[in-house]
Amino acid sequence: MARTKEFDPDAALQDALELFWERGYEATSMADLVTRLGVARASIYGTFGGKRDLYLKALDRYLRTTDSVIMESLSQPGPVLPAVRALVERFAAESARDRPRLGCMVVNTAVELGPRDAEAARLVEASWSFLEAALTSALTRARAQRELPADRDPRMLARFLLVLFQGMRVLGRAPADDGRLQDAAHQALALLEGP
Repeated sequence: MARTKEFDPDAALQDALELFWERGYEATSMADLVTRLGVARASIYGTFGGKRDLYLKALDRYLRTTDSVIMESLSQPGPVLPAVRALVERFAAESARDRPRLGCMVVNTAVELGPRDAEAARLVEASWSFLEAALTSALTRARAQRELPADRDPRMLARFLLVLFQGMRVLGRAPADDGRLQDAAHQALALLEGP
């Protein structure tokens, strides 16, 4: 007879996500995970695999959560630019409010693991491609609805916004001047408005 798990794997994965997000991959030890999750090392290995496997599962959970919120906000019927503007403002505000200096787990992964871990880099790229595609689709709709000037290239604007958002997340990790984030957001919004 198989033994039943004595812990909730979903709750443990969420706890792991939060710990990795707070500390990063390298600074989180298996002992830290055992303590935070309240689960024996053997159970972590048996359920999730090793530390790297657990990190990748936590990152995937983070991506599914954040990507679905972005998709929902950009795919509402009706005018599109208000949703895009709200997303720009949200990224600026969240980055400025990030006082624990956690940053974005995707950006953190890109910097810490991306150069040397192909699977982590693939997940990061998938997230950035998703965001670029969602923005391109929304901005294409905005141009078709004449909210965006006809001379604006939706894909180029989407790429600009992707880079802006990731840059905001990086600046939000440092004790920087929040005015930079607000100025960048205002400039992006002005670009969306046209000449």
